[in-house]
Amino acid sequence: MTFKHIVMWNLRGDSAEEKARAIHLVRGKFEALRGQIPGLLHLEVGVDLSHADYACDVVLYSEFDSQESLASYATHPAHLRVREEIGDLRIARHQVDYAAH
Repeated sequence: MTFKHIVMWNLRGDSAEEKARAIHLVRGKFEALRGQIPGLLHLEVGVDLSHADYACDVVLYSEFDSQESLASYATHPAHLRVREEIGDLRIARHQVDYAAH
């Protein structure tokens, strides 16, 4: 069984360029976590193409080998550092964690 962690954000940006910079930063910070988190099997960052008014700007999709690994990720120093570095860029955040059979 794998444990999936999906997070979606809307990011701050008064112009298309500012928002693009924020997206690039968020993507880079999370992609840099690959290989640093025990039990992290897969991580990808997607950017919305729809531009629908209800869509989020960015999604993080990750898979963990156990519920314990997912729980440890939440407090892992590398993850906490990323959260702090992108904290003021986020204007909305949505999350779903679930077990996949």
